[in-house]
Amino acid sequence: MGRSDDIRAAALELFTRLGYEATTMADIGAAVGMRGPSLYKHVASKQDLLAQIMTATMEDLLRAHRAAVASSEGSVARLRRATEAHVRYHARHRLEAFVGNREIRSLVEPHRGRVLALRAEYEAGFRQIVNAGLAEGCFKVASARLVSYAILDLGMGVAAWYREDGELAEDAIVWQYSDFALRLAGASSEG
Repeated sequence: MGRSDDIRAAALELFTRLGYEATTMADIGAAVGMRGPSLYKHVASKQDLLAQIMTATMEDLLRAHRAAVASSEGSVARLRRATEAHVRYHARHRLEAFVGNREIRSLVEPHRGRVLALRAEYEAGFRQIVNAGLAEGCFKVASARLVSYAILDLGMGVAAWYREDGELAEDAIVWQYSDFALRLAGASSEG
């Protein structure tokens, strides 16, 4: 891990623990053993750190979503795989999920607009799968948008409670949540 990665990791942990507003660049510098002037050689501002974290999170989610959809045929399988990728990401990246959900209010333009556009693109990917399933006759819902929001909320919630040493293994949770997504979409069967 390079110095910039260390700085981002420290900022992520501090933003999670203290919140963006309460975290100072001095706090971030102290976490990585650097003074302010040295820190600014690696990062322009606290805002840029937040934007990097939130943008990278959304880009990672979009990449995982696209790979999941590309590896599947049919809307039922695509929704299952996309949900699995979504839940698995949130189980493995709890800090990013927490900061991404809580600190959107702290982003300023143009960063806020960029992250919101990525979020909209991500939601639209789920909605497209549901709409395709409606057209194929394998899903029955009144609103593809509401179903996509519900599936996204389910997965994001995992970040709040999941622990690797918890009662259920990650794979079991991922599988069960993909079943929940199919039920929300009104899937009539696995095929």
